[in-house]
Amino acid sequence: MAVPKQKVVVVGAGPVGSLAALYAASRGDEVEVYELRGDLRDPTTVPLNFTKSINLALSERGLNSMLHSDRADLIDNVLRDAIPMHGRMIHGRDSGELWEAAQAYDVHGRAINSIDRSTLNNALLDELEKAPNVKLFFNYKLTGADFRTNKAWFERRIPGETPMPDDAGIAGRVPEYEVSFDYLIGADGAHSATRFHLMKFARVDYQQEYIDTLWCEFRIPPSEDGKFRISPNHLHIWPGREFMFIALPSADKSFTCTLFAPSSHYTYLETQPQELHEFFDSHFPGVSPELIAPEDLSEQFAANPHLPLISIKCKPHHFGASVAILGDAAHAVLPFYGQGLNAGLEDVRVLFEQLDKHGVYDPNSSVYTRGLKRQAAFQAYTDQRCADTHAINDLSKENYLEMRAGVKSPLYKLRKAIEETIDRRFPFLGWKTQYARVSFSNQPYSEVVQAVQHQSDMLGLGLTGVLVAGAGALSILMWRYPRYCSPVWLFRYSRHLACVGLRAFRNFTHI
Repeated sequence: MAVPKQKVVVVGAGPVGSLAALYAASRGDEVEVYELRGDLRDPTTVPLNFTKSINLALSERGLNSMLHSDRADLIDNVLRDAIPMHGRMIHGRDSGELWEAAQAYDVHGRAINSIDRSTLNNALLDELEKAPNVKLFFNYKLTGADFRTNKAWFERRIPGETPMPDDAGIAGRVPEYEVSFDYLIGADGAHSATRFHLMKFARVDYQQEYIDTLWCEFRIPPSEDGKFRISPNHLHIWPGREFMFIALPSADKSFTCTLFAPSSHYTYLETQPQELHEFFDSHFPGVSPELIAPEDLSEQFAANPHLPLISIKCKPHHFGASVAILGDAAHAVLPFYGQGLNAGLEDVRVLFEQLDKHGVYDPNSSVYTRGLKRQAAFQAYTDQRCADTHAINDLSKENYLEMRAGVKSPLYKLRKAIEETIDRRFPFLGWKTQYARVSFSNQPYSEVVQAVQHQSDMLGLGLTGVLVAGAGALSILMWRYPRYCSPVWLFRYSRHLACVGLRAFRNFTHI
């Protein structure tokens, strides 16, 4: 007798939840997707944070996860309006002159893709609507869940409508709908209702942090002739030590921009709006009036919300065989590595790889053994992803320091040049920059941290060896030729060696 199909409930119809629903549907499950907001393809649907949100940076992990969804046209539909970014463009001003300097992401020419969130979400939802075994429910709020009896309760919220007294239920509440499931996937964001109910059943270690940084969205419009005002194939950064301003290209030839700054700066600018233009001119030269008109800058700062940045770690990511959480619901990360979306989409791939590996979709399984296999698969998913998502959480926080200050550091540039040269000239060594490992591979994040630490140790040993050898050579010279070793001679000789070494390094690295 054939085992009945599983019923899978997905909470959250964002990119991660939609991809999870596609994976489940492609395996024959009966899938129901419940979303708190209205249809996300409707332009009148208001996002939960009341802003368009930071443009997404889609890279290898996200693309690879979509590739495994068995939807032939999905990636083409997603990338149709995406813009490849081959590196950073650092902006500044010296002696009154504006300058910009490009920093490539990868020596092999690979790029990350700037994409509007709605473009990605729409493509995924359109694919879901084509699947006969998927049902979409919008304006449904998860209000309760019992993960031992596999039941969930939802309230249906119709925008603009107030329930009539006869329909209001107990104490004026909106009626709840009971939904049963074989397992539930929670992909409902950083303030996840699924995670809230999961914590009633599992012993969840939970860590939440708001960093002392707010963000506000701005927009650089196209030029009068309908073209990009600055290079479209770079992520533009105006670093400012405590804060930064970034710009990502959009398909309509505009740039979606974000100001990241400590809350104290926002408080000051909110109370002293006349200082906004001086603030931008001082810290982000070339933004206004060159790219954003002063009146538009003021209007956007006043109209667009000033939002916090949250970081979340938790463990486990599941309970029994009945529920697993993915994406921001399991690990909200700061946006400074562009990996929040990619890590969430990778969660989907890893989860279903474990379900496949443990035989959950084996047609010869019974309902009982399938539940045991699913529980083992969920445990394996937690074991693998907790270590990796904690790692990318830490890496994202560290990358904020690099983006707002480190990108202008001579030591940062030197190390980047050395590592890229080794990668380009000696590929058999497997040496790659941390950025390349994170953005252009599917190497687990925790292994990235280990590999980069190993490379750092090797570079440190190499530098120490060079310094020891140089000191030894100098000592021999002083012993053999003491009459030549006056302070003036030593200074001139060391300067000569430094110049020779710099020329050799430039020839070696082609910089």
